[in-house]
Amino acid sequence: MIQMFSVSKTYPNQITVFSDLDLEVTTGEFVFIEGRSGSGKSTLIRILFGAEKPTSGEVIVNRIRLTQPGFKKVYQLRKMMGIISPDFKLLRDRNVGENLAFALEVTGHPLKEIKEKVSEILGKIGLAEREKDSILSLSAGEQQRVTIARALVKDPSLILADEPTSILDDEMTARVMEIFTEFHQRGTTIVVATQDNQLIQHHPHHRVISLSGGKAGEAESNEEVKSIECSLS
Repeated sequence: MIQMFSVSKTYPNQITVFSDLDLEVTTGEFVFIEGRSGSGKSTLIRILFGAEKPTSGEVIVNRIRLTQPGFKKVYQLRKMMGIISPDFKLLRDRNVGENLAFALEVTGHPLKEIKEKVSEILGKIGLAEREKDSILSLSAGEQQRVTIARALVKDPSLILADEPTSILDDEMTARVMEIFTEFHQRGTTIVVATQDNQLIQHHPHHRVISLSGGKAGEAESNEEVKSIECSLS
């Protein structure tokens, strides 16, 4: 599902986020990207959904080469993705249900199916009673849950989640991870970037990639992390 070969990212201010990074995620895997703030987790996620371009290297997602010259298929790429980001990017002029429905409208789903899917996912995320409410009336935690619901409502084959539970309480964090597990069991590939080590420890069977200054750590479980040199900063 994901292949990255010798990927480097340096910003115009000459800050290098990572260099010569190799990564492969198999279709159907559940992977945690772990690291402190500033370690490159968010940049990595943004590169994978086409919001950032690497300085060098090759990135392939679902057999689409994002780094090919003149690549303009970001919309095609994102149709098969569910993207969860910390800045929400919700439509403030639409209510909760309409934010979710929009994700299905742009891909041509029929109205009846849209209504069913929106009601189902809002029920799972504990926001069924807020479907008609304005986005502006929601708390930050509720907005994060709407963002998660919007990503899941279209049944994506790849979920890219950047700190999806950062401002949720323990009960809702557990519920979100249960929903992710449901999707994973159906074959969805899931990549979760987090600095919450407790969250990772609660799910010991998933693969973990650790980003930190100067090193990347990878292991088949999150109990045995093997350090791999890769010039991260």
